[in-house]
Amino acid sequence: MGRGMKAAVIGGVFAVMVGGAGYGAYNVVSALGGGDEVKTGPPSGDEVAETTEKFFAAWEDGKADTAASYTNDDASALKLLTAYAEDAHISGVTITPGTATGTKVPFTVKAEVSYQGATEPLTYKSQLSVVRGKTTGRALVDWEPSVVHPELSADGDTLVTAEASNPPIEAVDRDGKVLTKEKYPSLGPVLDTLREKYGDQAGGEPGIELMVRHASQEVADTPLVTLTEGEPGKLETTLSAGVQAAAEKAVEEFDESSVVAVKPSTGEVLAVANHRADGFNAAFQGRVAPGSTMKIITAAMLIDNGVTSMTGAAPCPDKAIWQGQVFKNLTGMEPDESATLANSFQRSCNTAFIKLIDEKPLTDSSLTEEAQERFGLGKDNWKTGIVSFDGSVPASTGPDRAANAIGQGQVQMNPLNMASVTATAITGTFRQPYLVSPDLDDREMATAEGLSSETSSQLKQMMRLTATQGTAMEAMSGLGGDIGAKTGSAEVDGQTVSNSWFTGFRGDIAAAAMTEEGGHGGDAAGPIVADVLRAGG
Repeated sequence: MGRGMKAAVIGGVFAVMVGGAGYGAYNVVSALGGGDEVKTGPPSGDEVAETTEKFFAAWEDGKADTAASYTNDDASALKLLTAYAEDAHISGVTITPGTATGTKVPFTVKAEVSYQGATEPLTYKSQLSVVRGKTTGRALVDWEPSVVHPELSADGDTLVTAEASNPPIEAVDRDGKVLTKEKYPSLGPVLDTLREKYGDQAGGEPGIELMVRHASQEVADTPLVTLTEGEPGKLETTLSAGVQAAAEKAVEEFDESSVVAVKPSTGEVLAVANHRADGFNAAFQGRVAPGSTMKIITAAMLIDNGVTSMTGAAPCPDKAIWQGQVFKNLTGMEPDESATLANSFQRSCNTAFIKLIDEKPLTDSSLTEEAQERFGLGKDNWKTGIVSFDGSVPASTGPDRAANAIGQGQVQMNPLNMASVTATAITGTFRQPYLVSPDLDDREMATAEGLSSETSSQLKQMMRLTATQGTAMEAMSGLGGDIGAKTGSAEVDGQTVSNSWFTGFRGDIAAAAMTEEGGHGGDAAGPIVADVLRAGG
């Protein structure tokens, strides 16, 4: 072939390649007789079936290296599949695939776990996806740890069968009623953490278990199968089985919801419940803007610094401007230039609070000082018995100083924090919330100055008015006794609907809830709190 002819052929190949998407799979090397065609695009149904069949067969036979070769991350797959047999002692594997949906294939695993003469059956469901290999063009299993077991949620998680890291515990509520994850599902992660932290101190003996050992040291092992029963130790908690049951039921009504209830006179946690797809304990560990529930702290700051009082002036204009940023109220709120603080609080008027934060002697750090010194927030020193976040109210300049005052900006809270805020507001005393008595491990509890009786009585009365005449009235209707509340909605970047917040009290119980994208405070979080308060009465 002459040089001109060869150039023409190559040029023709490139013309075909760029001539239309339908020719994208054509390979230059193939055109020149140099290799096989590399496939592109999603795997076909036949490829999905063939890949999963070979992967499952190798897995069943215990051939970890072969099974791993059918994935797009053979190194990670080999490590986990090897541990499946050698560390977890799982054998006799039978995998039954379900009906594929496109490239996704559900399947059921049946096997046995055998260790030190004990054997127990293992059955669970999982799923995998088949993708096109980026360089080879092969149809491959898209590797995720959850392919091997759905409880393997992160890289580095593995399966182990051995003596349990900690003895089992029999967690009981304040009246001695046994608390189990079967009866109270959202307590599962809490009970696992309590076992990890207090199993030895509770006096039990560990058994033999198949467990998920998580890569994160902050996450407790997740037991899957018990081969040999240990001797459980008894662990007393502050929880109330009745309030916990109501909390579990209440959050089930709203996706991505969390709630906490505390006893204001002691700080004891009565209930903690989450209804979330990710299993995260957002009730204790969440870090999100609390919206207008923050106005409890802001109102306390205004009273403590002599800016105004419950019956003092707090005008509610249509809008307020702070350092170039415009703040408005919820749609439909009528302006009221003669409003008192109590009136603006119960209507949740944003502009009233914005207009007052530049009054002397307030500074950029005044809200931070109020939160830390009076409400015990933001010092990172709460010791509840499990991992918790203590809230954050940083000193802010510019527009964030104003936004912080209405629970936006840089303020971060969770339901535990806001339940504690309510407890402090109505008693005047900060009592650090706790789930397990500090006497068990001699841990030092956080302290704060608390509120004057005058400030506390004004906050409590404003919350009463909000529950009986203001924005919380509908959610709190039907509740008897001494009640009070504060609503909140927090706008979050990337969300079309605001987060719903609500905190309230009834007698000697305070509760707070948050529902992601739940709308106004009374729409979702309000009914949750009301149900919990009703159960605690």
